[in-house]
Order: sequence, then C-alpha cells, then structure tokens
Amino acid sequence: MYQTTIKKSVELVGIGLHKGSPVRLRLEPLESNSGIVFYRSDVDVSIPLIPENVVDTKMATVIGKGDHVISTIEHLLSAVYAYGIDNLRVIVDADEVPVMDGSSASFCMLLDEAGIQELDIPKKVMMIKKEVQIKEGEKYVKLSPSPDLNYDFTIKFPHPVIQKQAYVLKFTKESYKNEISRARTFGFLHEVQYLRSKGLALGGSLENAIVLDDKKILNPEGLRFSDEFVRHKILDAIGDMSLIGMNFIGNYEALAGSHDLNHKLTLELLKNADNYEVVELVGEKTRELEKAYA
Repeated sequence: MYQTTIKKSVELVGIGLHKGSPVRLRLEPLESNSGIVFYRSDVDVSIPLIPENVVDTKMATVIGKGDHVISTIEHLLSAVYAYGIDNLRVIVDADEVPVMDGSSASFCMLLDEAGIQELDIPKKVMMIKKEVQIKEGEKYVKLSPSPDLNYDFTIKFPHPVIQKQAYVLKFTKESYKNEISRARTFGFLHEVQYLRSKGLALGGSLENAIVLDDKKILNPEGLRFSDEFVRHKILDAIGDMSLIGMNFIGNYEALAGSHDLNHKLTLELLKNADNYEVVELVGEKTRELEKAYA
C-alpha cells in the first residue's frame, strides 16, 4: 500500500465561522513524504501540520506560526484523514477554514471530486503499542492497542435533548462517510450570544450548526441522526488525531473528550517511542487496511 495525494487541485468558497467572511479553500497535490501542509496565501506563510504548531484548542483546533494562525481545521482534516490521504497542500486566504454546513460532508465531496492518487513510496501507519491516557476529573481520552481502528465516544450534557450519548465507529472510509461525515457541530444559544459579544462566531448560523436553547433544538429541520451530537464528537476526534502525522491502528476511547484533551493525547503519545511502532505497509500487512480505505 502506497502513500497517497489527490489527483487534481480542487477548491471551494465558504463562510468562516468566526469572522463571517468568505474564505477560499484550495487543495493541491504534494509528493511523497511531504505530509499535510497549510498555507495562508494572504500572508505567504506555510504551517506544517505537526503537534508543535497547535497554538489554541479552546473552541477549535488552531495551528499557527509567528503571528499568523489558521483556525477550525478539524472538520477538513477529519475528511482528509478518513480518506487516508498522506500528502496535501491546504491553501486558505484567511485565518480560518470555511465551516460549510458544520460537518465534513462538503470536504468529502471535494475529495471525491479531486480523486486519490497513489504515489511511489510505501504508506506508513502508527501501531499503538501501549495504552496512553489523558484524564481531567471524570473526563478522559485514551489510545490502546487493537488490531483495528475504532472510535468509542461517550458524551454527557445536562440538556434534555442530549443527555448521555455513546457511539462506537468501527472505522472504514465508507462507515465514516455514512455514519459520521454528515454530523454537524453544535452549540448553545447563550454561548453563541457571548461569543458574538466578543467578535467571534459572526459566521455561525442555523445553516452551519445545531443550536440549542435551554430546552430544544432551534433548527427547523431537526437532527440528521438522533445521536448527531456524539457522532460529531467522533468527527472532531478523527480530525484532531491527524496531528499524529499519519493514520494509526488502535482503539480511541473518550468520555467528554475535547480538542484540548485530544491535543494533549497526541503529545503524550509521541513523547515516548515505546508507545507506538511506525510500520511501512508492505506485503501481508496491507490487506485489511486497503479494505478500510477502499
């Protein structure tokens, strides 16, 4: 199994969640061993996708270099990671990735349009060898060894529509597209009002997020899944874990996980080489993974 990129450049324009301004996003192919590289065309700054470049995880995963940042990268990265793409240039002309409809479905469609190109060097994956956990109070995220890739997520919210939800994704590209990619981000009306008072979430609307007041969902169309909230948390986690730098094989488990906990988990994992083994996918090792990314 070989490293991949996209067959052709593709682009779209969408609204930035925080500024509310149009953002042009362009994806371009890169050669083997390039990784995922973000580029701010408006200020001529490249930011490689590595954990050290994460500068904020409060409301979204944000990478930066010097005074320049790119925010809300996790939904796009979730799709890129699910498609098994190793090398890609992501160009934006502003400080955030467009939010689209609040899910990763638009990015999946963009990648389908671009097509997947096999390159000439074997793909590398990270096999999780030891359990690694980050715990804060009752909240935790952890990785543990497994022959497959699974995401097991539980959330608890004191809200009548959400309450406790749990979901297990047995990962394949198809299961991701069918079960996860359409799940939208969500927020509470009082939070949106507060953020707007601070000049944030200016692009947020019922078109790109599920919004809840104290008792109900405000979106007239309702939910796409009865458990859309926890499915979106898995979408976020897949994007956040792409900071590892390659696809991994193991079990991801979370209770009330967050961008911040996921970032700390990637740092803890990479801190000790005994936690993982990087393998090139040659011969027999490739068959199961080839099925997953078919």
